[in-house]
Amino acid sequence: MDAEALTRQGAGHGPERGDSPRGPSSGRSARVSAADGRPADADEPEDRPPQPSGLMDLLGVAAVLLDAEGRIVLWSPQAEDLYGYTAHEALGQYAAPLLVHEEHWDLVIKKFADVMETGQSWGGSFPVRHKDGTARLVELRNMRLLDDRGDFYALGLATDSPTLREVERDVALSTRLIAQSPIGVAILDTDLRYVAVNPALERMHGIPAKDHLGRHYREIMTSAKFAVPEAAMQQVLDTGTPLVDHSTIVGRTPADPGHKHAWSISLYRLEDPQGRVLGVADLVVDVTDRYQAAVEAAEARRRLALIADGSARIGTTLEVGQTARELAEVTVPELADVVTVDVLDSVLDEHRPASGDGPAVFRALAVRAAYPTEAVQAADPPGEIAAYDTDRLATQCVRTGRPILISHADDSDLARIARDDHAATLLARAGVHSYMLAPLTARGHILGFLGLSRARNPLPFDEDDLALAGELASRAAVCIDNARSHQSMRNAAETLQRSLLPDHPPHLPGLQIASRYRPALATYEIGGDWYDVLPLGDDKTALVVGDVMGSGIDAAATMGRLRTATSAFADLDLDPAQVLQHLDKITSGLEHYIATCVYAVYDPHRAVCHIATAGHLPPALVRRGKRPELLDLPTGTPLGVGGVPFETTTFGLGPGDQLILYTDGLVETRHHPIDERLETLRQLLDAPDRSLEETCDRLLRELRRPDDPDDVALLIARTQPFPPGS
Repeated sequence: MDAEALTRQGAGHGPERGDSPRGPSSGRSARVSAADGRPADADEPEDRPPQPSGLMDLLGVAAVLLDAEGRIVLWSPQAEDLYGYTAHEALGQYAAPLLVHEEHWDLVIKKFADVMETGQSWGGSFPVRHKDGTARLVELRNMRLLDDRGDFYALGLATDSPTLREVERDVALSTRLIAQSPIGVAILDTDLRYVAVNPALERMHGIPAKDHLGRHYREIMTSAKFAVPEAAMQQVLDTGTPLVDHSTIVGRTPADPGHKHAWSISLYRLEDPQGRVLGVADLVVDVTDRYQAAVEAAEARRRLALIADGSARIGTTLEVGQTARELAEVTVPELADVVTVDVLDSVLDEHRPASGDGPAVFRALAVRAAYPTEAVQAADPPGEIAAYDTDRLATQCVRTGRPILISHADDSDLARIARDDHAATLLARAGVHSYMLAPLTARGHILGFLGLSRARNPLPFDEDDLALAGELASRAAVCIDNARSHQSMRNAAETLQRSLLPDHPPHLPGLQIASRYRPALATYEIGGDWYDVLPLGDDKTALVVGDVMGSGIDAAATMGRLRTATSAFADLDLDPAQVLQHLDKITSGLEHYIATCVYAVYDPHRAVCHIATAGHLPPALVRRGKRPELLDLPTGTPLGVGGVPFETTTFGLGPGDQLILYTDGLVETRHHPIDERLETLRQLLDAPDRSLEETCDRLLRELRRPDDPDDVALLIARTQPFPPGS
């Protein structure tokens, strides 16, 4: 542009608006003024996106074309948005007076001349004049264009400078954050193929970024567990809802194949400003430390829960075998696949000497497996006694009192674990690969051992497992020792009890007798229940059933004293109430013991029965042709209370009538009212033709529960014809 042209621009002598300025004709302009800036008749390439890039729309790049004299010959819609002038207002005008403040004219003329003469492009930020008179800072790019006639034009591309700077800052920030972030970032397209990978993810995967690009997500993340995040990516693409910390994946990568890592995955859908879906951003955070801490905390909670469970479930009874089974049940499968519990035979059999320095003799108490396995056949069956040589681990464990841990068991280890070569072969075939032994130690004495094996569980035992097994074994050992001591005392009490119970006399005038004594369940102590059948003068027979309150050897001994005293008073031919009166005085002197008792005397000559009770349950009476009944007798107070008189009741007995005396262990339970149980007793007795032995068995079978904690004494007498003079 020369000075004369500039003067014409400044004086406003440009062409009239609407004239055709020198420059491209309207036909030629049409070839470059299509909406997308491409020839209007060009074919659409097959790989063209369905919509233009949103970034260009965001920047709003304005295009203005000037002829060689500086007049505007093309004006884009974006130019109207940027400068405020419509195409009608701008076309044909000289650019300088329209778009530049007067103080910048010299600079603009020089730059325009440089571009047109040299063809060198120019760019930078420049204040332009908006239609409203204000100055707007825009980012400019000016370049020379040559058409097919050899004419030059100046193309000016411009965008709002603040908007461009904001985009630049965002891009720079994003680039730096993604490149330097410790968080792995991947951009995947809508087909879930990698478009970009940052260095952090490159390091996590151990695969170069270039080897990611263009490959599908599952081509890189091949493990089956990554099907979950793949499905999540598709969900995010479909819904647009981000998934934050969606899942934690645990595994190994080529970057660190020797160790497991944990990654937390977050997913976000990417869209352009027009809302077109571009793909999905995959953010991966290495949370191995957090995951490991969570695993350790969960493991600690599991161990505490197992100990708490063991405290609640081990030792529910005072029975050695049951306690061992409870220990095995607690540890399988939570701690081991197969568990054995064995005790030294000398611990259970006081008459068997300890094994000394030779082989250790064990009695198996429990074997439990999480699933059917040959390892069970390698163990000693419960109840079986087996000797283990001194080189066996079981023997070493009980001799030293120290636990043994074999994290990775080989064939030589299995040979020292098993009782013999055949058992070692079974363990090997079962896949046993890890083994532990924990001694059963109570009150300074070693009782046996707890053996634990893993076969199907791939994890080897570790020191934490050994500590847990030791804790459970210690708790169980105390319970086993308590049960063993209880069993010893119970056996002594039962021996004493049974030695004091009578044998039936071979002949009782006018009576047929049947009796039963059932001790309490093995886990409970023996009580003081007793019965007696005493032949008296004049063909009479005394029938006695009593129950000393309490249990154990003391109760059995007290029962023996009362039984002896009852026999002595019976020989004096005293009234039943008088006998109870004397027994009451004796019981009052026996420390804190009290007892209930029913004492009856049958006289066959008169066919009558004299009976008195001391706080005892009512006897049952079965008469021929009538329903069984419970005798309504003065209850009296228990023996040992003192100061309350007893009463004797007399009633007749016909041939075949039955009198049933029993202790409360037959009818009392924790689950039913006593009236209900007494009614059940009456119903069970409603079969007078049944033999007395059958009646005893039926009552015990129907009324006794396997876990009843009380003894039972039962005595049934049936009258028989007794001719005078017999």
